[in-house]
Amino acid sequence: MKEIENIELSFLSLDDYQELKKAMIEAYESMPNSYWKEEQLKSLIDRFPEGQVVIKANDQIAGCALSIIVDYDKFGGRHTYKDITGNYTFNTHDPEGDMLYGIDVFIKPEFRGLRLGRRLYDYRKELCERLNLKGVAFGGRIPNYHKYAEEMTPKEYIEKVRRKEIHDPVLNFQVSNDFHPSKILKNYLEGDGDSNDYAVLLKWENIYYEKEEKKASSTKSVVRLGLIQWQMRPYTSLDDLMQQVEYFIDAVSGYRCDFALLPEFFNAPLMAENNHLSEPEAIRELAKHTETIVKKFSELAISYNINVISGSMPEMVGERLYNVGHLCRRDGSVERYEKLHVTPDESKIWGLAGGTQLKVLDTDCGKIGILICYDVEFPELSRILAEEGMDILFVPFLTDTQNGYSRVRHCAQARAIENECYVAIAGSVGNLPKVHNMDIQFAQSMVFTPCDFAFPTNGVKAEATPNTEMILIADVDLSLLRELNQFGSVRNLKDRRKDLYEVRKL
Repeated sequence: MKEIENIELSFLSLDDYQELKKAMIEAYESMPNSYWKEEQLKSLIDRFPEGQVVIKANDQIAGCALSIIVDYDKFGGRHTYKDITGNYTFNTHDPEGDMLYGIDVFIKPEFRGLRLGRRLYDYRKELCERLNLKGVAFGGRIPNYHKYAEEMTPKEYIEKVRRKEIHDPVLNFQVSNDFHPSKILKNYLEGDGDSNDYAVLLKWENIYYEKEEKKASSTKSVVRLGLIQWQMRPYTSLDDLMQQVEYFIDAVSGYRCDFALLPEFFNAPLMAENNHLSEPEAIRELAKHTETIVKKFSELAISYNINVISGSMPEMVGERLYNVGHLCRRDGSVERYEKLHVTPDESKIWGLAGGTQLKVLDTDCGKIGILICYDVEFPELSRILAEEGMDILFVPFLTDTQNGYSRVRHCAQARAIENECYVAIAGSVGNLPKVHNMDIQFAQSMVFTPCDFAFPTNGVKAEATPNTEMILIADVDLSLLRELNQFGSVRNLKDRRKDLYEVRKL
Protein backbone atom coordinates (compact mmCIF):
# COMPACT_ATOMS: atom_id res chain seq x y z
CA MET A 1 0.00 0.00 0.00
CA LYS A 2 1.38 3.39 -0.95
CA GLU A 3 2.08 6.14 1.56
CA ILE A 4 -0.54 8.82 1.00
CA GLU A 5 0.24 12.51 1.37
CA ASN A 6 -2.96 13.99 -0.04
CA ILE A 7 -6.41 12.95 -1.26
CA GLU A 8 -8.53 14.95 -3.69
CA LEU A 9 -11.97 14.29 -5.15
CA SER A 10 -12.51 16.20 -8.40
CA PHE A 11 -14.63 16.21 -11.52
CA LEU A 12 -13.38 14.08 -14.41
CA SER A 13 -11.69 15.97 -17.23
CA LEU A 14 -10.75 14.72 -20.68
CA ASP A 15 -7.22 15.78 -19.82
CA ASP A 16 -7.25 12.80 -17.44
CA TYR A 17 -8.08 10.30 -20.17
CA GLN A 18 -4.72 8.59 -20.78
CA GLU A 19 -4.07 8.19 -17.06
CA LEU A 20 -7.65 7.01 -16.52
CA LYS A 21 -7.39 4.44 -19.33
CA LYS A 22 -4.26 2.98 -17.77
CA ALA A 23 -5.94 2.87 -14.35
CA MET A 24 -8.99 1.04 -15.78
CA ILE A 25 -6.82 -1.57 -17.46
CA GLU A 26 -5.11 -2.25 -14.14
CA ALA A 27 -8.39 -2.32 -12.22
CA TYR A 28 -10.12 -4.71 -14.64
CA GLU A 29 -7.24 -7.06 -15.26
CA SER A 30 -9.56 -10.07 -15.50
CA MET A 31 -11.65 -8.36 -18.22
CA PRO A 32 -9.36 -7.46 -21.16
CA ASN A 33 -10.15 -4.30 -23.14
CA SER A 34 -12.55 -3.11 -20.42
CA TYR A 35 -11.94 0.59 -20.66
CA TRP A 36 -13.96 3.53 -21.93
CA LYS A 37 -13.02 5.25 -25.15
CA GLU A 38 -12.30 8.95 -25.10
CA GLU A 39 -15.41 9.86 -27.10
CA GLN A 40 -17.60 7.92 -24.66
CA LEU A 41 -16.21 9.82 -21.68
CA LYS A 42 -16.64 13.08 -23.55
CA SER A 43 -20.30 12.21 -24.06
CA LEU A 44 -20.69 11.52 -20.33
CA ILE A 45 -18.96 14.74 -19.29
CA ASP A 46 -20.96 16.83 -21.76
CA ARG A 47 -24.26 15.35 -20.62
CA PHE A 48 -23.69 15.19 -16.85
CA PRO A 49 -20.37 16.65 -15.58
CA GLU A 50 -21.41 16.42 -11.91
CA GLY A 51 -21.81 12.67 -12.19
CA GLN A 52 -18.24 11.96 -13.31
CA VAL A 53 -15.60 12.15 -10.59
CA VAL A 54 -12.11 10.86 -9.97
CA ILE A 55 -10.30 10.46 -6.68
CA LYS A 56 -6.60 11.30 -6.72
CA ALA A 57 -3.97 10.18 -4.24
CA ASN A 58 -0.59 11.87 -4.35
CA ASP A 59 -1.87 13.73 -7.45
CA GLN A 60 -2.44 10.54 -9.46
CA ILE A 61 -5.75 8.87 -10.27
CA ALA A 62 -6.57 6.22 -7.69
CA GLY A 63 -10.17 5.58 -8.71
CA CYS A 64 -13.20 6.81 -10.61
CA ALA A 65 -17.01 6.86 -10.48
CA LEU A 66 -19.24 7.46 -13.52
CA SER A 67 -23.01 7.88 -13.42
CA ILE A 68 -26.08 9.15 -15.25
CA ILE A 69 -29.64 10.11 -14.32
CA VAL A 70 -32.41 7.95 -15.71
CA ASP A 71 -36.19 7.79 -15.66
CA TYR A 72 -36.18 4.47 -13.86
CA ASP A 73 -39.73 3.47 -14.80
CA LYS A 74 -38.63 3.23 -18.42
CA PHE A 75 -36.25 0.40 -17.56
CA GLY A 76 -37.76 -1.26 -14.50
CA GLY A 77 -36.07 -4.04 -12.62
CA ARG A 78 -35.01 -6.12 -15.61
CA HIS A 79 -32.49 -4.48 -17.89
CA THR A 80 -29.00 -5.02 -19.22
CA TYR A 81 -25.97 -2.76 -19.15
CA LYS A 82 -26.51 -2.04 -22.84
CA ASP A 83 -30.12 -1.04 -22.14
CA ILE A 84 -29.30 1.37 -19.35
CA THR A 85 -26.44 3.03 -21.24
CA GLY A 86 -28.20 3.24 -24.60
CA ASN A 87 -25.71 0.81 -26.18
CA TYR A 88 -22.88 2.75 -24.48
CA THR A 89 -23.92 6.11 -25.98
CA PHE A 90 -25.46 7.40 -22.70
CA ASN A 91 -28.37 8.90 -24.60
CA THR A 92 -30.50 7.42 -21.82
CA HIS A 93 -29.34 10.22 -19.50
CA ASP A 94 -32.37 12.27 -18.54
CA PRO A 95 -31.83 15.46 -16.47
CA GLU A 96 -35.49 15.22 -15.45
CA GLY A 97 -35.17 11.59 -14.36
CA ASP A 98 -35.59 10.31 -10.81
CA MET A 99 -32.72 7.85 -10.24
CA LEU A 100 -28.94 8.22 -10.18
CA TYR A 101 -27.57 5.16 -11.97
CA GLY A 102 -23.99 4.04 -11.45
CA ILE A 103 -22.22 3.28 -14.71
CA ASP A 104 -18.80 2.42 -13.34
CA VAL A 105 -16.75 2.64 -10.16
CA PHE A 106 -13.28 1.29 -9.51
CA ILE A 107 -10.17 1.72 -7.38
CA LYS A 108 -6.70 0.85 -8.68
CA PRO A 109 -5.28 -2.25 -6.94
CA GLU A 110 -2.38 -0.35 -5.35
CA PHE A 111 -4.81 2.02 -3.57
CA ARG A 112 -7.26 -0.55 -2.28
CA GLY A 113 -7.66 -0.88 1.47
CA LEU A 114 -7.76 2.89 2.07
CA ARG A 115 -11.57 3.13 1.91
CA LEU A 116 -11.35 5.38 -1.14
CA GLY A 117 -14.23 3.50 -2.74
CA ARG A 118 -16.44 4.54 0.14
CA ARG A 119 -15.69 8.19 -0.66
CA LEU A 120 -16.91 7.67 -4.22
CA TYR A 121 -20.11 6.01 -3.00
CA ASP A 122 -20.60 8.76 -0.41
CA TYR A 123 -20.24 11.35 -3.17
CA ARG A 124 -22.96 9.61 -5.18
CA LYS A 125 -25.28 9.61 -2.16
CA GLU A 126 -24.64 13.29 -1.48
CA LEU A 127 -25.18 14.11 -5.17
CA CYS A 128 -28.42 12.12 -5.10
CA GLU A 129 -29.64 14.08 -2.07
CA ARG A 130 -28.57 17.39 -3.56
CA LEU A 131 -30.41 16.71 -6.83
CA ASN A 132 -33.46 15.37 -4.96
CA LEU A 133 -33.46 11.99 -6.67
CA LYS A 134 -35.19 8.86 -5.36
CA GLY A 135 -31.96 6.97 -4.87
CA VAL A 136 -28.90 5.35 -6.39
CA ALA A 137 -29.00 2.11 -8.36
CA PHE A 138 -26.53 0.02 -10.35
CA GLY A 139 -25.81 -3.52 -11.45
CA GLY A 140 -23.16 -4.96 -9.17
CA ARG A 141 -20.79 -7.66 -10.35
CA ILE A 142 -20.37 -10.91 -8.36
CA PRO A 143 -16.85 -11.82 -9.49
CA ASN A 144 -16.45 -14.90 -7.30
CA TYR A 145 -19.66 -16.55 -8.48
CA HIS A 146 -17.91 -18.58 -11.21
CA LYS A 147 -16.25 -20.61 -8.43
CA TYR A 148 -19.67 -21.77 -7.16
CA ALA A 149 -21.81 -21.70 -10.31
CA GLU A 150 -22.03 -25.48 -10.61
CA GLU A 151 -23.20 -26.01 -7.04
CA MET A 152 -25.60 -23.12 -6.40
CA THR A 153 -27.85 -20.59 -8.09
CA PRO A 154 -27.05 -16.85 -8.05
CA LYS A 155 -29.77 -16.40 -5.44
CA GLU A 156 -28.20 -19.00 -3.14
CA TYR A 157 -24.78 -17.46 -3.71
CA ILE A 158 -25.98 -14.00 -2.76
CA GLU A 159 -27.64 -15.31 0.39
CA LYS A 160 -24.43 -17.02 1.46
CA VAL A 161 -22.47 -13.83 0.81
CA ARG A 162 -24.92 -11.85 2.93
CA ARG A 163 -24.54 -14.39 5.74
CA LYS A 164 -20.72 -14.08 5.43
CA GLU A 165 -20.43 -17.76 4.50
CA ILE A 166 -18.82 -16.79 1.19
CA HIS A 167 -16.55 -13.83 0.58
CA ASP A 168 -17.28 -11.72 -2.49
CA PRO A 169 -15.13 -8.54 -2.41
CA VAL A 170 -17.41 -6.46 -4.63
CA LEU A 171 -20.78 -7.45 -3.20
CA ASN A 172 -19.52 -7.34 0.40
CA PHE A 173 -18.20 -3.83 -0.15
CA GLN A 174 -21.42 -2.58 -1.71
CA VAL A 175 -23.60 -4.03 1.05
CA SER A 176 -21.32 -2.50 3.69
CA ASN A 177 -21.99 0.87 2.05
CA ASP A 178 -25.76 0.56 2.58
CA PHE A 179 -26.64 -0.71 -0.90
CA HIS A 180 -29.24 -3.46 -0.70
CA PRO A 181 -29.67 -6.30 -3.24
CA SER A 182 -32.95 -5.83 -5.06
CA LYS A 183 -32.96 -8.29 -7.95
CA ILE A 184 -30.75 -10.69 -9.91
CA LEU A 185 -30.03 -9.49 -13.44
CA LYS A 186 -29.32 -12.18 -16.01
CA ASN A 187 -27.03 -11.52 -19.01
CA TYR A 188 -26.35 -8.06 -17.57
CA LEU A 189 -22.77 -7.40 -18.68
CA GLU A 190 -21.36 -9.16 -21.70
CA GLY A 191 -17.92 -10.61 -21.15
CA ASP A 192 -18.12 -10.75 -17.36
CA GLY A 193 -17.14 -14.40 -17.14
CA ASP A 194 -16.19 -14.16 -13.46
CA SER A 195 -19.83 -13.34 -12.70
CA ASN A 196 -21.20 -15.79 -15.30
CA ASP A 197 -22.82 -12.71 -16.86
CA TYR A 198 -25.00 -12.25 -13.78
CA ALA A 199 -25.24 -9.08 -11.73
CA VAL A 200 -27.11 -7.94 -8.65
CA LEU A 201 -29.33 -4.87 -8.87
CA LEU A 202 -28.31 -2.81 -5.86
CA LYS A 203 -30.18 0.21 -4.54
CA TRP A 204 -29.78 2.96 -1.98
CA GLU A 205 -32.86 4.96 -1.05
CA ASN A 206 -32.72 8.71 -0.50
CA ILE A 207 -34.88 9.27 2.58
CA TYR A 208 -34.89 13.03 1.91
CA TYR A 209 -36.47 12.69 -1.51
CA GLU A 210 -39.38 15.07 -2.12
CA LYS A 211 -41.36 14.33 -5.22
CA GLU A 212 -42.88 17.75 -5.83
CA GLU A 213 -39.94 19.96 -4.92
CA LYS A 214 -36.30 19.97 -5.92
CA LYS A 215 -33.77 21.60 -3.67
CA ALA A 216 -30.05 22.07 -4.17
CA SER A 217 -27.42 22.67 -1.52
CA SER A 218 -23.71 23.25 -2.02
CA THR A 219 -22.69 23.02 1.63
CA LYS A 220 -23.17 20.37 4.28
CA SER A 221 -25.78 21.36 6.83
CA VAL A 222 -25.86 18.48 9.30
CA VAL A 223 -22.46 17.55 10.73
CA ARG A 224 -21.87 14.41 12.80
CA LEU A 225 -19.45 14.66 15.73
CA GLY A 226 -17.65 11.71 17.32
CA LEU A 227 -16.22 12.41 20.78
CA ILE A 228 -13.81 9.89 22.30
CA GLN A 229 -13.92 9.72 26.10
CA TRP A 230 -10.51 8.14 26.54
CA GLN A 231 -9.53 5.69 29.30
CA MET A 232 -6.07 6.33 30.76
CA ARG A 233 -4.44 2.90 31.15
CA PRO A 234 -0.92 1.45 30.89
CA TYR A 235 0.35 0.77 27.38
CA THR A 236 3.39 -1.34 26.58
CA SER A 237 4.40 0.69 23.53
CA LEU A 238 3.44 3.46 21.12
CA ASP A 239 2.04 0.83 18.74
CA ASP A 240 -0.14 -0.48 21.57
CA LEU A 241 -1.54 3.00 22.25
CA MET A 242 -2.13 3.77 18.57
CA GLN A 243 -3.96 0.46 18.16
CA GLN A 244 -6.48 1.69 20.73
CA VAL A 245 -6.67 5.05 18.96
CA GLU A 246 -7.43 3.34 15.64
CA TYR A 247 -10.10 1.23 17.31
CA PHE A 248 -11.98 4.36 18.38
CA ILE A 249 -11.51 6.17 15.07
CA ASP A 250 -12.75 3.08 13.26
CA ALA A 251 -15.79 3.04 15.57
CA VAL A 252 -16.83 6.66 15.03
CA SER A 253 -16.07 6.41 11.31
CA GLY A 254 -18.39 3.41 11.16
CA TYR A 255 -21.19 5.75 12.24
CA ARG A 256 -20.20 8.14 9.42
CA CYS A 257 -18.93 10.86 11.74
CA ASP A 258 -17.33 13.90 10.13
CA PHE A 259 -15.04 14.58 13.11
CA ALA A 260 -13.27 12.50 15.72
CA LEU A 261 -12.17 14.45 18.82
CA LEU A 262 -9.59 13.09 21.26
CA PRO A 263 -8.71 14.60 24.68
CA GLU A 264 -5.78 16.69 25.82
CA PHE A 265 -2.60 14.69 26.57
CA PHE A 266 -4.31 11.39 25.65
CA ASN A 267 -0.81 9.89 25.15
CA ALA A 268 0.30 10.59 28.73
CA PRO A 269 0.39 6.85 29.61
CA LEU A 270 3.59 6.56 27.57
CA MET A 271 5.37 8.60 30.25
CA ALA A 272 5.30 5.52 32.51
CA GLU A 273 8.46 4.21 30.88
CA ASN A 274 10.23 7.39 31.99
CA ASN A 275 8.73 7.61 35.46
CA HIS A 276 12.23 7.31 36.92
CA LEU A 277 12.99 10.76 35.46
CA SER A 278 11.83 14.11 36.80
CA GLU A 279 8.46 15.40 35.55
CA PRO A 280 10.03 17.97 33.16
CA GLU A 281 12.35 15.33 31.71
CA ALA A 282 9.60 12.72 31.37
CA ILE A 283 7.25 14.98 29.41
CA ARG A 284 10.09 16.05 27.12
CA GLU A 285 10.71 12.38 26.38
CA LEU A 286 7.00 12.06 25.59
CA ALA A 287 7.33 14.94 23.12
CA LYS A 288 9.67 12.79 21.01
CA HIS A 289 6.66 10.68 19.96
CA THR A 290 4.59 13.61 18.70
CA GLU A 291 5.81 13.74 15.10
CA THR A 292 5.24 9.99 14.64
CA ILE A 293 1.76 10.18 16.19
CA VAL A 294 0.71 13.09 13.96
CA LYS A 295 1.81 11.16 10.86
CA LYS A 296 -0.23 8.16 11.98
CA PHE A 297 -3.26 10.36 12.69
CA SER A 298 -3.07 11.75 9.15
CA GLU A 299 -3.00 8.22 7.74
CA LEU A 300 -6.04 7.29 9.83
CA ALA A 301 -7.92 10.43 8.74
CA ILE A 302 -7.39 9.45 5.10
CA SER A 303 -8.06 5.76 5.57
CA TYR A 304 -11.24 6.22 7.62
CA ASN A 305 -12.47 9.31 5.75
CA ILE A 306 -12.85 11.43 8.87
CA ASN A 307 -11.39 14.69 10.16
CA VAL A 308 -9.33 13.86 13.23
CA ILE A 309 -8.71 16.41 16.00
CA SER A 310 -5.76 14.94 17.84
CA GLY A 311 -6.50 16.42 21.26
CA SER A 312 -3.08 17.65 22.33
CA MET A 313 0.48 16.44 22.85
CA PRO A 314 3.71 18.03 24.11
CA GLU A 315 6.03 19.40 21.44
CA MET A 316 9.51 20.89 21.64
CA VAL A 317 10.18 23.95 19.49
CA GLY A 318 13.81 24.82 19.98
CA GLU A 319 14.33 24.85 23.73
CA ARG A 320 10.70 25.55 24.62
CA LEU A 321 7.96 23.04 25.42
CA TYR A 322 4.46 23.66 24.08
CA ASN A 323 1.09 21.93 24.32
CA VAL A 324 -0.13 21.50 20.75
CA GLY A 325 -2.65 19.57 18.68
CA HIS A 326 -3.26 18.89 15.02
CA LEU A 327 -6.30 18.90 12.78
CA CYS A 328 -5.72 16.00 10.38
CA ARG A 329 -8.21 16.46 7.57
CA ARG A 330 -9.51 13.57 5.54
CA ASP A 331 -8.03 15.10 2.38
CA GLY A 332 -4.52 14.54 3.82
CA SER A 333 -3.77 18.11 4.92
CA VAL A 334 -2.66 18.82 8.49
CA GLU A 335 -2.91 22.02 10.51
CA ARG A 336 -1.42 22.78 13.93
CA TYR A 337 -3.01 24.61 16.88
CA GLU A 338 -1.58 25.62 20.28
CA LYS A 339 -2.66 25.98 23.88
CA LEU A 340 -2.31 29.68 24.60
CA HIS A 341 -2.86 29.73 28.36
CA VAL A 342 -1.03 27.18 30.49
CA THR A 343 -2.22 26.49 34.01
CA PRO A 344 -0.03 27.35 37.01
CA ASP A 345 0.57 23.63 37.56
CA GLU A 346 1.65 23.04 33.92
CA SER A 347 4.10 25.91 34.15
CA LYS A 348 5.46 24.97 37.55
CA ILE A 349 5.70 21.16 37.16
CA TRP A 350 6.50 20.75 33.46
CA GLY A 351 7.76 24.17 32.34
CA LEU A 352 5.16 24.48 29.58
CA ALA A 353 5.08 27.71 27.59
CA GLY A 354 1.95 29.33 26.19
CA GLY A 355 1.50 29.40 22.42
CA THR A 356 0.79 32.39 20.18
CA GLN A 357 -1.42 31.08 17.34
CA LEU A 358 -5.19 31.58 17.31
CA LYS A 359 -7.12 30.99 14.11
CA VAL A 360 -10.25 29.52 12.60
CA LEU A 361 -9.65 26.31 10.67
CA ASP A 362 -11.45 25.57 7.39
CA THR A 363 -12.88 22.08 6.91
CA ASP A 364 -15.23 20.35 4.50
CA CYS A 365 -17.92 20.82 7.18
CA GLY A 366 -17.49 24.55 7.72
CA LYS A 367 -15.24 26.67 9.88
CA ILE A 368 -14.18 25.33 13.28
CA GLY A 369 -12.17 26.53 16.25
CA ILE A 370 -10.12 24.48 18.71
CA LEU A 371 -9.23 25.62 22.22
CA ILE A 372 -7.29 23.32 24.52
CA CYS A 373 -8.78 22.97 28.02
CA TYR A 374 -7.85 26.09 30.06
CA ASP A 375 -8.17 28.30 26.95
CA VAL A 376 -11.96 27.86 26.94
CA GLU A 377 -12.06 29.74 30.27
CA PHE A 378 -10.96 32.92 28.47
CA PRO A 379 -14.03 34.19 26.57
CA GLU A 380 -12.06 36.59 24.38
CA LEU A 381 -10.54 33.72 22.41
CA SER A 382 -13.81 32.14 21.28
CA ARG A 383 -15.30 35.55 20.54
CA ILE A 384 -12.46 36.24 18.11
CA LEU A 385 -13.03 32.85 16.49
CA ALA A 386 -16.78 33.54 16.25
CA GLU A 387 -16.11 36.82 14.48
CA GLU A 388 -14.02 34.88 11.96
CA GLY A 389 -16.98 32.61 11.18
CA MET A 390 -16.57 29.63 13.53
CA ASP A 391 -19.57 27.26 13.65
CA ILE A 392 -18.20 24.52 15.93
CA LEU A 393 -15.75 24.93 18.81
CA PHE A 394 -13.85 21.80 19.86
CA VAL A 395 -12.34 21.62 23.34
CA PRO A 396 -10.01 18.71 24.14
CA PHE A 397 -9.42 18.79 27.91
CA LEU A 398 -7.74 16.99 30.82
CA THR A 399 -8.99 17.56 34.38
CA ASP A 400 -8.12 15.59 37.48
CA THR A 401 -10.91 16.67 39.84
CA GLN A 402 -14.60 17.33 39.44
CA ASN A 403 -14.25 21.00 40.31
CA GLY A 404 -11.63 21.38 37.55
CA TYR A 405 -13.98 19.66 35.13
CA SER A 406 -16.84 21.94 36.19
CA ARG A 407 -14.81 25.00 35.25
CA VAL A 408 -14.25 23.63 31.74
CA ARG A 409 -17.82 22.41 31.35
CA HIS A 410 -19.59 25.59 32.44
CA CYS A 411 -17.25 27.88 30.51
CA ALA A 412 -17.70 25.76 27.39
CA GLN A 413 -21.47 25.98 27.70
CA ALA A 414 -21.24 29.75 28.07
CA ARG A 415 -19.14 29.93 24.89
CA ALA A 416 -21.94 28.15 22.97
CA ILE A 417 -24.54 30.70 24.08
CA GLU A 418 -22.54 33.89 23.69
CA ASN A 419 -21.03 32.94 20.32
CA GLU A 420 -24.07 31.22 18.75
CA CYS A 421 -22.08 28.08 18.00
CA TYR A 422 -21.85 24.42 18.95
CA VAL A 423 -19.20 23.39 21.47
CA ALA A 424 -17.89 19.83 21.81
CA ILE A 425 -15.68 18.86 24.75
CA ALA A 426 -13.86 15.54 25.21
CA GLY A 427 -11.75 14.41 28.16
CA SER A 428 -9.99 11.43 29.72
CA VAL A 429 -11.03 9.17 32.57
CA GLY A 430 -9.24 6.65 34.76
CA ASN A 431 -5.97 6.54 36.68
CA LEU A 432 -2.26 6.44 35.92
CA PRO A 433 -0.57 5.33 39.16
CA LYS A 434 2.82 4.97 37.42
CA VAL A 435 2.96 8.46 35.92
CA HIS A 436 3.90 11.39 38.12
CA ASN A 437 1.48 14.36 38.09
CA MET A 438 -1.14 12.29 36.21
CA ASP A 439 -2.65 10.24 39.03
CA ILE A 440 -6.40 10.67 38.45
CA GLN A 441 -8.74 12.03 35.78
CA PHE A 442 -12.39 13.08 35.76
CA ALA A 443 -14.43 13.75 32.63
CA GLN A 444 -17.86 13.85 31.09
CA SER A 445 -17.71 14.60 27.37
CA MET A 446 -20.57 16.73 26.04
CA VAL A 447 -21.93 18.68 23.09
CA PHE A 448 -23.45 22.08 23.91
CA THR A 449 -25.79 24.26 21.87
CA PRO A 450 -27.16 27.78 22.18
CA CYS A 451 -30.34 27.99 24.26
CA ASP A 452 -33.28 28.85 22.02
CA PHE A 453 -36.37 27.17 20.62
CA ALA A 454 -34.51 25.26 17.88
CA PHE A 455 -32.16 23.68 20.44
CA PRO A 456 -32.48 21.64 23.64
CA THR A 457 -33.90 23.79 26.44
CA ASN A 458 -30.91 23.08 28.69
CA GLY A 459 -28.37 23.69 25.91
CA VAL A 460 -27.05 20.10 26.06
CA LYS A 461 -27.26 18.22 22.77
CA ALA A 462 -25.57 15.04 24.04
CA GLU A 463 -23.62 13.88 27.07
CA ALA A 464 -21.48 10.87 27.91
CA THR A 465 -21.66 8.86 31.11
CA PRO A 466 -19.24 10.46 33.60
CA ASN A 467 -15.91 8.70 34.17
CA THR A 468 -16.61 5.84 31.74
CA GLU A 469 -14.65 4.99 28.60
CA MET A 470 -17.00 5.43 25.64
CA ILE A 471 -17.75 7.34 22.46
CA LEU A 472 -20.38 10.06 22.13
CA ILE A 473 -21.98 10.73 18.75
CA ALA A 474 -24.15 13.75 17.99
CA ASP A 475 -25.51 15.50 14.90
CA VAL A 476 -25.42 19.28 14.79
CA ASP A 477 -27.37 21.31 12.23
CA LEU A 478 -25.41 24.35 11.06
CA SER A 479 -28.45 25.86 9.36
CA LEU A 480 -30.03 26.36 12.80
CA LEU A 481 -27.14 28.66 13.72
CA ARG A 482 -27.90 30.85 10.69
CA GLU A 483 -31.55 31.04 11.70
CA LEU A 484 -30.59 31.85 15.29
CA ASN A 485 -28.32 34.65 14.18
CA GLN A 486 -31.13 36.31 12.25
CA PHE A 487 -34.28 35.43 14.19
CA GLY A 488 -33.25 34.18 17.64
CA SER A 489 -35.03 35.25 20.81
CA VAL A 490 -31.76 36.96 21.69
CA ARG A 491 -28.94 37.71 19.27
CA ASN A 492 -25.70 37.77 21.16
CA LEU A 493 -23.50 38.47 18.16
CA LYS A 494 -25.69 41.12 16.54
CA ASP A 495 -26.54 42.97 19.76
CA ARG A 496 -22.99 43.63 20.95
CA ARG A 497 -22.32 47.28 21.81
CA LYS A 498 -19.40 47.85 19.48
CA ASP A 499 -19.74 51.55 20.21
CA LEU A 500 -18.58 50.82 23.78
CA TYR A 501 -16.09 47.95 23.50
CA GLU A 502 -14.32 45.61 21.11
CA VAL A 503 -12.33 42.37 21.20
CA ARG A 504 -9.49 42.10 18.72
CA LYS A 505 -6.44 40.00 17.98
CA LEU A 506 -3.09 41.77 18.17
